[in-house]
Amino acid sequence: MASIRSPHIKYICPHAPIMPVSLNMNMSMPSWFDIIGLSPDAQEDDAGIKQASENIKALIDQEVKNGIPSNRIILGGFSQGGALSLYTALTTSQKLAGVLALSCWLPLRSSFPQAAANSANKDVSVLQCHGESDTLVPYLYGSLTSQTLKALINPANVSFKAYPGLAHTSCNQEMTDVKQFIEKQLPPS
Repeated sequence: MASIRSPHIKYICPHAPIMPVSLNMNMSMPSWFDIIGLSPDAQEDDAGIKQASENIKALIDQEVKNGIPSNRIILGGFSQGGALSLYTALTTSQKLAGVLALSCWLPLRSSFPQAAANSANKDVSVLQCHGESDTLVPYLYGSLTSQTLKALINPANVSFKAYPGLAHTSCNQEMTDVKQFIEKQLPPS
């Protein structure tokens, strides 16, 4: 896990553990949870997603114990990390500053608790970014996730940005958008 500081922001970049992934012919790779398939109706690793979320919640709790208010914490990630960030933000009791969800989807969406609308983060700000040419996590999944989020939390706080021609990767404009989101959500105290 890497930890970086800027004048008023501390970045913590946890690494996913190495585990066998069904979609990867059970070969081991960094993964927060098992990925069984990439279609919208694919079975999901419920227990793995929930355990990974508990691990991230423990990191949040540790930062709060270290003196950082939870409302000064942004969760974020790319692909599976973004999916985990969304799920964790919508299931934690800690009020967060925001969520960065890059090229991802909302896991356990078909059984997601509607109680999320009444959670600590019903008004959390979400920046969701997705490449229009993403073939690994298709753009449609990002778009559907945005619609689902707008039904679960304050729709005015969900921003979905599309990047023409972008595959399952990042670009300078996306990183500029991420930077602006962080600066808006975490102004100097």
